[in-house]
Amino acid sequence: MKFSIFPLVLIAGTTMFSCVSQKKYDELSSRFNSVYSENQGCQTELAVAKSKLANYDNSYTQSENTVSSERAQVRELQKLLNNCIEGGNKNVAELVKEINESNKYIKHLVDTKNKSDSLNMVLTNNLTRSLSREETKDVDVQVLKGVVYISLSDNMLYKSGSYEISPAAGETLSKIAKIINDYKDYDVLIEGNTDNVPINKTNIRNNWDLSALRASSVVQALQNQFGVDGKRMTAGGRGEYNPLTTNATDAGRSQNRRTQIIILPKLDQFMELIGQGPKD
Repeated sequence: MKFSIFPLVLIAGTTMFSCVSQKKYDELSSRFNSVYSENQGCQTELAVAKSKLANYDNSYTQSENTVSSERAQVRELQKLLNNCIEGGNKNVAELVKEINESNKYIKHLVDTKNKSDSLNMVLTNNLTRSLSREETKDVDVQVLKGVVYISLSDNMLYKSGSYEISPAAGETLSKIAKIINDYKDYDVLIEGNTDNVPINKTNIRNNWDLSALRASSVVQALQNQFGVDGKRMTAGGRGEYNPLTTNATDAGRSQNRRTQIIILPKLDQFMELIGQGPKD
């Protein structure tokens, strides 16, 4: 609160000279100085308080602006969240649909694979029904995509490094001939395979020769001894270039030395062959 001290001084002076003693004057003067000093202090504190209030007002305004900005951001984020939730629900529904379609496709593949395996088993059983348990150790029969592969071991058919059919192979070849003759309209490929050990024979140049000669020997045995029509058969050699496994071990080389009889039915013949499978 502002007020002028000049009238007080004038009054005090007039009063001092007219009404009071020197002692009283000194006392009043001292009190005046004290009140004046307190007033100056109050004025300073008032100015500081006003400055702080102005700062507080400024801070409050900034806080209000910040709060308003944050609220606007919250509204925007809420809007984005709602859009994401709505879009997420659609995406989840689409994902579930895709999963269901994938499951149907997988089931179809499994059913197809099971059916194919069953048909191949019927064909294999049908083709090997005449082989004994001992003969099946040296004769591997597989059906892959309608093609019949009969693989005969090298040890069962020939002596080492030779292409002459051994006498012990006659009985097995007779049964293989029966399988071939049961399906007389099928084409037959006889394919010779060797390991990668170089051949050391004066009358055989290399493994190509050996594989082709062995295939030719089987073709001629099937034709001349067991009555398979030569027009149906083709003899071919693949040398060492169609291995089943590694040639780095004795067991691997033994497995790679083989003669394959490949029976190639046409589609209508394949379906007929399926129909001839055992009912059980």
